[in-house]
Amino acid sequence: MDYSIADRQMSIMDKLGILTDAAKYDVACTSSGNERKGDGTGMGNTIKAGICHSFSGDGRCISLLKILFTNECIYDCKYCVNRCSNDVPRASFTPDEVCRLTIEFYRRNYIEGLFLSSGILYSPDYTMELLYQTLYKLRREYNFQGYIHVKAIPGANQELVRMTGFLADRMSINLELPTAEGLKKLAPNKHRKNILTPMRLIQNGIAVSKNEVAVYRHAPVFVPAGQSTQMIIGATPENDYQIMSVAQNLYDKFSLKRVFYSAFVQVNEDKDLPALPGGPPLLREHRLYQADWLLRFYGFRADELLDEKRPNFNVLLDPKEDWALRHLEFFPVEINRADYQVLLRVPGIGVKSAQRIVKARRNGNLCFEDLKRIGVVLKRALYFITCSGHMMYKTKIEEDYITRNLLAVKEKLPAEAGGMTYRQLSLFDDVRFAPQRQEIRQAAGMAY
Repeated sequence: MDYSIADRQMSIMDKLGILTDAAKYDVACTSSGNERKGDGTGMGNTIKAGICHSFSGDGRCISLLKILFTNECIYDCKYCVNRCSNDVPRASFTPDEVCRLTIEFYRRNYIEGLFLSSGILYSPDYTMELLYQTLYKLRREYNFQGYIHVKAIPGANQELVRMTGFLADRMSINLELPTAEGLKKLAPNKHRKNILTPMRLIQNGIAVSKNEVAVYRHAPVFVPAGQSTQMIIGATPENDYQIMSVAQNLYDKFSLKRVFYSAFVQVNEDKDLPALPGGPPLLREHRLYQADWLLRFYGFRADELLDEKRPNFNVLLDPKEDWALRHLEFFPVEINRADYQVLLRVPGIGVKSAQRIVKARRNGNLCFEDLKRIGVVLKRALYFITCSGHMMYKTKIEEDYITRNLLAVKEKLPAEAGGMTYRQLSLFDDVRFAPQRQEIRQAAGMAY
């Protein structure tokens, strides 16, 4: 491989510091959702319950070894800290360096898997080839059978993407920005078609692989944990309705597992970037995640939650409560008769509690005490339900009245949405992790 002399002379710890920090703005990593046991000849496995999580102060998952292969990039995206015009320290791993770090960190129980993304080094094909080599070595030479999430490079050779898909558990391709217009403005080197083409390739590959595995038990599995994507929120002027409509289309047309929403963090000064005096729009990001959950698990559609006349979410109420208050003709719901899909639309009733209600009422009518034991959040649900025809308290089915009472019930927001500054937890600069820092240095030393 053609690496510069300066890059070859850089220590593994220097590279690790640069390339873990460079990866912190990429949020599209999560539990595997995949079950694949080791075969006894290598190390690691992937269980259906997913990766063992830790979270940083901003809510990002840090349980994986989350790195960029390189922060060198030929593109000049205005929102990206690694844009080619920025004067930042640059570094690149080699495939063997990534493999050895992954193995040494896994052996020390720091990680359960690898999240590998990359800037574009020389060309999309060149970069995708390096990522493929890394995964091939990790699987075949180092016998690593744990979870791997890798980013596919838009514009790369489709055969390289396909071969990499047989080595990864999950693949993702960043949509970057919600609309093609925003992409053209802030990332002029990137094109929507180059992003959607490999998405379709991965979708088709997953479908074909499922059919082959159904017929041939030992057929190779292609991206078993599915694909995901990420959108930056707040860098361009799209409203919440546009963003959720894009997400709905991605779920419908590309069978994505997850869409991730990343609040825009201003790391560059540019006239085309918005000023954010209040910091990253983290509360907005939180509302989008709540709405996304409603799309994936609660049977809602984007145009039910928002529309062109009301294009943004209520910052004071979660999307489900807000929908319920705008559709009071739907309530109250009789707990002992309503079907499962109806129960899911009641604020305070989640997927598990709705399932428990359906199961428990087979043995008789439920009362409010039963609902409390089942896990229903009655301080939210009591305005929208009846048990055997009776409400929990005398209450008015009026929007203003219910809104005032719901606002009095303080919502548990994530720490980052409550005003915490954006910071990714690092094992390199926190005194609480001083002993681990020494072990990490030893792991990096043992790798070489």
